[in-house]
Amino acid sequence: MVLRRDRMEIASDILDICQGGANKTRIVYQANLNFKTVNAYIDLLTAKGLLVVDLSAPSKLYRTTEKGSSLLEDIKWVRDILRD
Repeated sequence: MVLRRDRMEIASDILDICQGGANKTRIVYQANLNFKTVNAYIDLLTAKGLLVVDLSAPSKLYRTTEKGSSLLEDIKWVRDILRD
């Protein structure tokens, strides 16, 4: 049986990957998504203030904001409680 990830799990994966900064290709490969899907999530997470685009780097990097890190911690906390 193949379990599919829900939107929250995919979003939290992307936020986790972008903790130290990540380009789009890294996000695609580490989150196991395609570029079309990643673009939609990046747009959503950026609009919500959970990701920012760092244009000062040589290539465009996406970084998790403080708000995004806080949300990521909350999601992990809930997952840990539900696993017990």
